[in-house]
Amino acid sequence: MDFFDEMLGDSNGAQGASFREPFAAYGEWLDNEEPKRILKKSAQAEAFFRTTGITFNVYGEEDADERLIPFDVIPRIISASEWRRLSRGIEQRVRAINAFLHDIYHRQEILRAGRVPFELIANNEAFLPQMVGVNPPGGVYTHIVGTDIVRTGPDEFFVLEDNARTPSGVSYMLENRETMLQMFPELFSRIAVQQVSDYPTNLRRSLAASAPAACAGKPVVAVLTPGIHNSAYFEHSYLADQMGAELVEGHDLRVVDGRIAMRTTQGYTPIDVIYRRVDDEYLDPLNFNPDSMLGVPGIMDVYRSGGITIANAPGTGIADDKAIYSYMPDIVEFYTGEKPILNNVQTWRCSEPDQLQYVLDNLAELVVKEVHGSGGYGMLVGPAASKQEIEDFRAKLLENAANYIAQPTLALSTVPIFTEKGLAPRHVDLRPFVLVSPERIDITPGGLTRVAMTEGSLVVNSSQGGGTKDTWVLEE
Repeated sequence: MDFFDEMLGDSNGAQGASFREPFAAYGEWLDNEEPKRILKKSAQAEAFFRTTGITFNVYGEEDADERLIPFDVIPRIISASEWRRLSRGIEQRVRAINAFLHDIYHRQEILRAGRVPFELIANNEAFLPQMVGVNPPGGVYTHIVGTDIVRTGPDEFFVLEDNARTPSGVSYMLENRETMLQMFPELFSRIAVQQVSDYPTNLRRSLAASAPAACAGKPVVAVLTPGIHNSAYFEHSYLADQMGAELVEGHDLRVVDGRIAMRTTQGYTPIDVIYRRVDDEYLDPLNFNPDSMLGVPGIMDVYRSGGITIANAPGTGIADDKAIYSYMPDIVEFYTGEKPILNNVQTWRCSEPDQLQYVLDNLAELVVKEVHGSGGYGMLVGPAASKQEIEDFRAKLLENAANYIAQPTLALSTVPIFTEKGLAPRHVDLRPFVLVSPERIDITPGGLTRVAMTEGSLVVNSSQGGGTKDTWVLEE
């Protein structure tokens, strides 16, 4: 399989190849750098990440140690024209997702029109009956969206999945840039790169603009975290600090006079907007999982009455369900009247007998994922799997076919990483972060580039050993 090398073009990393235009100025700098200096800077970057405490936890492992996400100092560079096209496609998709969520929890016109099967919603665990008829403040369901994009050629971009519940990773995007600015300040004086440092300010502004009608005065914003043992706790505390918002846990909050209030040294103070990093199931023990110790009893009742904004809104998981994903081209066209600017990856729904049969017949060539899976868990990468792994997965499919979708194994583009032996191509994807408020949509230029650090691997998730790169979008 041939892979598009974003730095060198179609040469697949051939020695002596010229740099593609977006990398031209960087390549000129790189050619004049001593490899030993770059290796030294790589070690300094790792030390910086460790000192700062930029770590994550891996669930299900006995040692449960906090880990650093590997960071590579070779940036991924995107031209201004490439970014314009991506931005238009992302905004179109996000608008369609918000319209879809409003429709699904109200008139359900897309179901009546037969563009999405009724049973795909009715039998979906991500659909929350408690949200039917609820109008979120400002009409916004997905305040923060992470859209995963892959590239397969010079002009070929595909949306791999939509993260509409609680997308993570933005803190790594910000810290990657801060690290690069410290390690290589001279690069940013010679190459005009669009900034990402205003994301926390934009996030705060966007959340405040989505405050409920009950808000009086300047909106009070808080980040709701499950606590220090959550894998993304660093990000929760980091964003709260950067926004100047309160970091709270469920036990810090209670319902007071029809509002959600947080405990302070002066008593309980009402909150207007909660940026929650707690899953739906654990958000409210009175309405969802009664055993939850992470949420706030009664918060859904306050939300339904317009006393609090929850970002993202409960029930948004129906939009990033991987079976729903296969209908996104229809969803975009239904709500925007336009063809999608960014295409989906071809997807087979294993819930349908004829498509299941195709998947079973071609497991060795396909990537199979759980409908509600994330983090790279519970998936099969056919070309990299053993015969036994394929047969074990075949049994899972036959036992619960509706729990899976399948996609072709894409020829993901590569961007080099820096190793002791020099540059080596590795596969990447991209997660741009989108902020949605009643007045506007902001897309941070670039996003988080995740990289499969293992040679030949297509799995970029940090929980599976993936790393990250700084993503540069060039100025016009």
